[in-house]
Amino acid sequence: MEGSQQIINLLVVGLTFALYIGIAIWARTSSTSEFYVAGKGINPVANGMATAADWMSAASFISMAGLIAFLGFTGGAYLMGWTGGYVLMALLLAPYLRKFGKFTVPEFIGDRFYSTTARVVAVICLLVISITYVIGQMRGVGIAFSNILEVPLTVGLVSGMFVVFLYAVFGGMKGITYTQIAQYCVMIFAYTVPAVFIAITITGMPIPQIGLGGTLAGSDTHLLTALDQTLVDLGFAQYTATDGGMSMLNMFLLTISLMIGTAGLPHVIIRFFTVPKIRDARKSAGWALFFIAILYTTAPAVGAMATWNLLDTLILDRDNIGQEEAHLAFEDQPAWMERWGETGLLGFEDKNEDGRIQYYNADNEEFAQMAQDEWGWEGSELTTLDRDIIVLANPEIAGLPTWVIALVAAGGIAAALSTAAGLLLAISSAISHDLLKGVFRPDITEKGEMLAARISMAAAILLAGYLGLNPPGFAAEVVALAFGLAAASLFPTLMLGIFYKKMNREGAIAGMLAGLIVTCAYIFTYKGLFFFPQLALLPDNADYWLFGINPGSFGVIGALANLAVSFIVAKVTAPPPAHIQDLVESVRVPRAD
Repeated sequence: MEGSQQIINLLVVGLTFALYIGIAIWARTSSTSEFYVAGKGINPVANGMATAADWMSAASFISMAGLIAFLGFTGGAYLMGWTGGYVLMALLLAPYLRKFGKFTVPEFIGDRFYSTTARVVAVICLLVISITYVIGQMRGVGIAFSNILEVPLTVGLVSGMFVVFLYAVFGGMKGITYTQIAQYCVMIFAYTVPAVFIAITITGMPIPQIGLGGTLAGSDTHLLTALDQTLVDLGFAQYTATDGGMSMLNMFLLTISLMIGTAGLPHVIIRFFTVPKIRDARKSAGWALFFIAILYTTAPAVGAMATWNLLDTLILDRDNIGQEEAHLAFEDQPAWMERWGETGLLGFEDKNEDGRIQYYNADNEEFAQMAQDEWGWEGSELTTLDRDIIVLANPEIAGLPTWVIALVAAGGIAAALSTAAGLLLAISSAISHDLLKGVFRPDITEKGEMLAARISMAAAILLAGYLGLNPPGFAAEVVALAFGLAAASLFPTLMLGIFYKKMNREGAIAGMLAGLIVTCAYIFTYKGLFFFPQLALLPDNADYWLFGINPGSFGVIGALANLAVSFIVAKVTAPPPAHIQDLVESVRVPRAD
């Protein structure tokens, strides 16, 4: 990277950091109510914006467009699942949990199921979900920092951990809320501005969503048609193919898993405890969906156009792909390739020593054999291409102005930091409020509880950073695992707690454990214990998956196990006390406020 670009990057990112930390100091908390739920005084529009930032993580900003770029049509499961889950949350959970009036999800479960044990099990589920989720965020922070600082991913991740620590520990929910509003503005501006520039460059249309279905600038050929043909010429499936990326079964299960997982995410649910009135909880969910839709309707266009730009860089003549001069020479690599190569996230190897970069689907045996026999290719020479760099590298690939490149870097960091802060708050509140105060030391002072919350948050940062060095997949894939765990453990229990008054504590506890254990066992079988692949029992591919179900799509099966065990155990044990059943009835009754 030229020195001027790095200076601009550091300046823009530094200014956003100063803004975030300034807000956190300005809104620093002095009570547990402000630390956990911002004093329940956040406007629903502001809370909707903060919720959007809380939920649109590094997976949304950095990784989702990369997944769509590589998966094509089937990558739409992430769009449908993550956005559809907000509809479920708005209709089925947010207003009822806000009416119940507790600080945390485990606190609701503990009181609703009249059991300290249920509260502890809910804390365990929350910690497993949140730590898995925050791994993806730390990876996103590491990638963004390695990009800006021009250092390996490990150094970037450690740098990001330090900033997250400074940013998250001070403000609590009050500070995090106002900081997330600022981060949403940075994030959405950073995502849409480059998309508009690139859409104009490729299609002549300033609206990316329309440009995706439009024609190439100065041509009658549609962008997706040209993209399909280029990929087929390189031995890949068509970009728009419905049978690429993943099976339809996995696409369906992943969509449902992400939907119910979204509705069961504890760090998002807790945001609806921060508004003044019950009706504001539903309004917040509606505004959040609107703010999220701005980015999510843009992501498919970013994915397709990023793929087009990458191919345009590597392939100089699409009509003569088999010819040597049609491909980029190693010595002509643009600066962005050399810089990303230094991070270890992009790599090349001249396997046939012709001085050119041949990128194609070497896994397609028939095509690879033909390429070797007719063109002298000996394997794809783009040896490393991390999907998570697509969005961050896209402005550089397209040759956009330096300030736009810096803005995207700031947006990626904002996305990762905003969600990491929400997750860390959920983790710290579960430990300090639900375990320490709720179970082990009910007489702890408010000052002692705040100290415990901050210490647990710091410990969570260290653990997430360590696991982020060796994640089980790309950022969006790691997040999908967390959503599956939420779908299998907390969502069914929350639904039963609100809508089935005869569900007792024995059923709830057994169901949560069943859903969590079944899903964790399946994930660890293929991903490895604590996500270390060398500890996996079976290879992580479709030939070994149970009924062909991807670990990221297994949350639905875990949810069904949770429900089945809950109902069976509830039927053979005593029903809940009458006052608990009356409480459930009262929570479901609308109330003007």
